[in-house]
Amino acid sequence: MTMQETLTLLPDWLIWWFNWLVFAVAVLPLALLIWPQSRRVGVIAVFSSILTGAAVYGMFRQMGYVKLLGLPHLLIWGPLAVYLFRKQAKDAMPIVARWIIRVILVTLLISLAFDVVDVLRYILGERTPLGREA
Repeated sequence: MTMQETLTLLPDWLIWWFNWLVFAVAVLPLALLIWPQSRRVGVIAVFSSILTGAAVYGMFRQMGYVKLLGLPHLLIWGPLAVYLFRKQAKDAMPIVARWIIRVILVTLLISLAFDVVDVLRYILGERTPLGREA
């Protein structure tokens, strides 16, 4: 089963969340490239999302849609969230850029909360890939 096919098995609210997540972490950071003060933040956020997406997709190809897919989010987006938190507080950052960073940050924190739960569930033995349940 492809990742796209697997995603169609998820509840509607989760599909909506994934769509928002992709927008918030892959598209919204591009707006940060507008201001010189936020360009580095935008580049780091976009690069982190590309790296995370590649890691998740690679894991999916090897393991299927398992709870452990949250691990790359924890390893890459966890430090990114700390970085974004620090950057959004900088006085030199334009106010619109700060709010964009805050939207990205809140989205990441919500995603990371799901990911912590999922990775723990995987560690505790819930390893059946979605789409392969009995």
